Parts: sequence; structure tokens; C-alpha cells
Amino acid sequence: MAEPTSLLLPDTGEPGFGIYIHWPFCAAKCPYCDFNSHVRHQKIDQPRFAAAFLKEMQEMRELSGPKTVTSIFMGGGTPSLMDPQTVATILDGIARFWNVPRGIEITMEANPTSVEAERFRGYRAAGVNRVSLGVQALNDRDLKFLGRLHSVEDALKAVRLAREIFPRMSFDLIYARPNQTVSEWEEELKQAISYAVDHLSLYQLTIEEGTPFFGLHKAGKIITPDEDRAAELYEATQDLTAAQGLPAYEVSNHARPGAESRHNLTYWRYGDYAGIGPGAHGRLSHGPAKLATATERNPERWLEQVEARGHGMVEQEALNRDEQADELLLMGLRLREGVDLARWQELSGRDPDPAREQFLLEHGFIERLGNSRLRCTPKGMLVLDAVVADLAC
Repeated sequence: MAEPTSLLLPDTGEPGFGIYIHWPFCAAKCPYCDFNSHVRHQKIDQPRFAAAFLKEMQEMRELSGPKTVTSIFMGGGTPSLMDPQTVATILDGIARFWNVPRGIEITMEANPTSVEAERFRGYRAAGVNRVSLGVQALNDRDLKFLGRLHSVEDALKAVRLAREIFPRMSFDLIYARPNQTVSEWEEELKQAISYAVDHLSLYQLTIEEGTPFFGLHKAGKIITPDEDRAAELYEATQDLTAAQGLPAYEVSNHARPGAESRHNLTYWRYGDYAGIGPGAHGRLSHGPAKLATATERNPERWLEQVEARGHGMVEQEALNRDEQADELLLMGLRLREGVDLARWQELSGRDPDPAREQFLLEHGFIERLGNSRLRCTPKGMLVLDAVVADLAC
């Protein structure tokens, strides 16, 4: 799977077909995280897990049929805890079950600790050509608050190394942290952009039920910005990134033109993707329906199920056309390019409700792009869930 060229295939604008691999293990659980991630103090049997990934791939291949892969994404958890050989085994397996052209985007999420950064060359040799670094903050005080194991110095070393090794690199930052001012965030964001990144994922801190932060927030020990301050931070984010040449192409994602995440575009354009590994979700076209798949979340139970019956799926639901239309709208309105109206009309069997659409247009929440696309305005992005709910009715 090693990729000999630094050039990735261009975005065609099509939804595409992606492969998502979920590596569920982390060195530590961050207090804000509600993802399916698990800490294990004993050594992980990576060859055994890799064999199970390949076995579940075979089942997913039966469901998807023959397809050409347009992107691969290894998320988690912390995929950069995998040995490079494990990554190579997984990527070679994907190429056995589906057609994988040279030059497609192959992303790995990584934490910027020095130990993991040393593995970068091995991942590149295995075929990874894009890395997404979980930096999260550029000051050590807030990194400690967020439960991160790395320092700013570790993060910047990893960023520099990733820039040298991978054709494309992104990193994540979390804002709307306690006591964070707009000016402080703008300075941090300028610093991030100065590291010659071509893609940034910028997320507002959310307090998710079931996380340690949830209890602390409920007890008043963590105070996040109110709605007005959060909106100010969001608007400052949009303005600054646009001025610096990384405009938002999705609610939380910013890129230089041509550097948008191909894999995430597959989600937001409502393409197909196979979700493989513990707790992975997928969407696979199956005749007129689309299958929504989900696998067992517990890594050890998933492993046992795959070894016993070939897959760890616990859900396989056939979505009807109305459900698909709702999902298309929910995902597509996150994008700056908006929703393909003809595709939505074909799935839903109707036009948008004229009165609801007119209301949203008049109040500046949505806009038409010719007769073919509908998108949220910057004002609409601030109340995206409400806009989607109005249009889906």
C-alpha cells in the first residue's frame, strides 16, 4: 500500500466510498471525551486484532459489493498506538477486498507525544499520506485541564515532523474553554496557522453526559462560555481563518483550497462507508435502501464475536428513503457547498416546504445556490440544528 507520490487525487465532488477503521485503545481517557475509547494496562495483542479487522472487512465486502475506495480513515481511540506493521496489515487487507487506487487519501489520527511521533516514518511507509494530530490547545495550562498527556513542546515537535513526512497534515484545537477570551483564542489560532498547516479542525468544547467533565460542570466546578460568548468565539474563528486562507468548508473544519478532508466529505455528502472495528458505524447502499451498521463497542467482546462469527455487528438497519433524505439534509447542511436539492428531492419524493423555506430565506438562515443547491448562511450555521429540523418537516 505504500504510496510513491506526494500528490493525492483531487476531489471530484462525488460522495465517494470510504473505509473507516476504529482502533479503540488510548493511553489515557480524556475527561471531555465520549468517544468509544478504552484504556488497557496490559499489552494489546495487535496481530490478533489485525486478523479480526481483516475478518470483519470480508463481511463488510459482502454487504458493500465491489467498490472503488476513495478514502481510508483510521480513528479512535488513538490509532498511533498501533505498530506500523499492524497499520500495513490493515491497509493491505483493504486492498484485497476493494479496489484501492494510488493517490487516495489515507488518514491516521495521532496524538503528538514524542514516542508516537517516532513511528511516523513507519506509518508513511505503510501507506498513510495524511495525519490528523490531536493537539487540542497551544498552552500547557489548558492541555493539563483537558487531560492531555503531551506538552506544547511535544505538539510542535510532532507538527514539524508530520510536516516533513506526510503530504498532508491537519490538527485539532478545542476552543470555548473556561475563561478563554476572544483575543486569547485569536492569538492561539494565528499561532496554529503559522505552522504551515493546510487543514484545521476547530471544535467548541462541549460537555457530554457520561464524561468526568459532565459531573464537574453540573457541580459548578467547570464554567464554560455562555451562548453569546460562544457565538463571538465562533464568529471570530470564521473571520480569522478566512482572512488567513483557511475558510470553513464545514461547520468545524477549515482548509486551504484543495486540502479538504476527502474522507469527511464522504460523510457530509452522504456517501457510503464501511465502519470496521469496535464501535464503528457505517452506511452501505443495499438496493433502494441504505444499511446503517454498528459494531459491538467493547473491544474484547467485539474480538470474540468476530472470531466466532466473522463480524462484530450488533445493528444492521435498512433506512428507508425518508430516513435517508433526513440524513442527507442533516449532513449536507453542515457544508459550505450545501445540499444537492435534486438528490434530496429524489429521496424524499417532495420539494422543501415553500412556507418554511421562505421563512428561513427571509430571515437569512439559508440561501439558494442557483436552482441546484441549498445551504446555510453563516448566521444559519449558528442555529444549524433548528434549520435542519425546520426543513426536514
